[in-house]
Amino acid sequence: MPKLYQALAEAFRAEGVDTQFVLMGDGNMHWSTAFAGLPGVHSVHVRHEHVTVAAATAYNVATNKVAVASVTCGPGLTQLMTALPAAVRARLPMVVFAGESPINAKFYNQDIDQAPLVTATGAHYIAAHSVPRMMDYVREAFHVAKYERRPAVIGIPYDLQKLEYMANQPYETSAIYQPNAGRMHPDPAIVAEAVERLAAAKRPIILGGRGVLWSGAREAVIRLADRCGALLSNTLPARGLFHDHPFGLGITGSYFTSLGREMYESADVVLAVGTSLSYYLGGGHYWTQATKIQLDDAPRGLRDGQKAADIYVRSDALVGIEAILAGLDKKMGAGKPTAAAIRTRELAQRIATEPADSMAFDIEPGVLDPREAIRAIDAVVPKDWDIVVGGGHQAYFNAQMRGRPAERYTTVREFGAVGNGLSYALGVAAARRQGRDGKIVLFEGDGGLMFHIQELETLKRQGYRILICVMNDGGYGSEFHKLRADGLDDSLAIFGRPAFEKIAHGFGLRGHEIRDASVIPKLFADFAAQGEGEIWNIQISDRVTAPVMRQTIKRGHGNM
Repeated sequence: MPKLYQALAEAFRAEGVDTQFVLMGDGNMHWSTAFAGLPGVHSVHVRHEHVTVAAATAYNVATNKVAVASVTCGPGLTQLMTALPAAVRARLPMVVFAGESPINAKFYNQDIDQAPLVTATGAHYIAAHSVPRMMDYVREAFHVAKYERRPAVIGIPYDLQKLEYMANQPYETSAIYQPNAGRMHPDPAIVAEAVERLAAAKRPIILGGRGVLWSGAREAVIRLADRCGALLSNTLPARGLFHDHPFGLGITGSYFTSLGREMYESADVVLAVGTSLSYYLGGGHYWTQATKIQLDDAPRGLRDGQKAADIYVRSDALVGIEAILAGLDKKMGAGKPTAAAIRTRELAQRIATEPADSMAFDIEPGVLDPREAIRAIDAVVPKDWDIVVGGGHQAYFNAQMRGRPAERYTTVREFGAVGNGLSYALGVAAARRQGRDGKIVLFEGDGGLMFHIQELETLKRQGYRILICVMNDGGYGSEFHKLRADGLDDSLAIFGRPAFEKIAHGFGLRGHEIRDASVIPKLFADFAAQGEGEIWNIQISDRVTAPVMRQTIKRGHGNM
């Protein structure tokens, strides 16, 4: 007779899961081994529990599939407390298979009450203690992940997992719970109000977030922008959403280009589609003259301590945009222009040619301006390669790379945690399944890479080809820039410049130090011609301060 852990593995496979990110322990080793043995399953065994969830978040961004991570009980699960809230805040569906301590044991030294820890992150916890209801628990986990777009953690005592289990009927998937309600349609009166504003707007901008991707509304949004003469822009998580449009401004908010900020400061209407309008989009800082319209399936009036918008269109992104398009044609007449006058040939030229940031800095000898390094890399990496980005001060510069679609850009920044870049790259590599032909470039800071540098062994063992560009400024850039601005000693935020190229060699990977951008084309050609992962230790100046940091310093660190 089969064991319960085998039936659980079959249930996960029936839910469409084909990849697991796992670190084994007593509480999950039977299940994860059984799951790994099923046809078509790809298992990524990592070296730290945090990485299971962090890699799974990036896997979801890259595929839009429910991601699955697995850890053991107690100290295995407690390691997830930084990765889980990031996935929760980014609204990324995930199921975590976690062991629980044996339910019939008199004593177990790894025992801890797991539910309060998980629920404190915003994730859903299921204490799966009833064997007859075990498949109901699995269905619940996947339903919560898919329908609520948030992680669900299912905790199963590992002595129960080894019980004999015979199902009376085949496993029914969580699809039985999915409401077949169709797409959400907007209130016609609210649509009419939005149409009035857009028809009269002289300087309109449309801002797209991940909801545009989830809804498949990108082309419709572009049609609306062209219809009402609006500029286009995107949130950081949807970076590259309108990369190929001549009036695409790029990222809105903290990661503005100089031109993008200029345009937003003079905008009279901003239509935000499929985005929660978080604090970092800068509505309260940059859009002081604009009427803000939010089109989203779950709009919130109060977001991050500030009023989110002036008009709220509650709707699926695609349906809502199509309704506004129809409303404009009805009001103005088909093809008749609105009042917009923001699009000009001169502006299109500025968008195509102006650098994101042109502030001058004195660069010390032997190191690079990070903007110069990014431009050189952007020039040689093909546009169909995946770009993965960690956090920290360095992340602004590579976010300004040009002509790269949102589907090939991965970052999760909603919790502000650094040190996740390598985990994200592993998740994307697992999603693409390209192996030694991998087309992935990771940008990470030197401090951030050190957080989970043990995963270089995972990269090597899994046979993934990833180019890791370490933007090495010798310390924690966000911190030493703030300390310097406050006139304080920055020495505790500076730890020297690790020889990452030598560390790469120690893990069996390739590595190079870069102090001259002219070598980048040849190095990239050499990398692309072979099948090993590689680290570029790019020595950058610690004097170049990103615009987002300059804005923080100007406002006063801690003054939100």
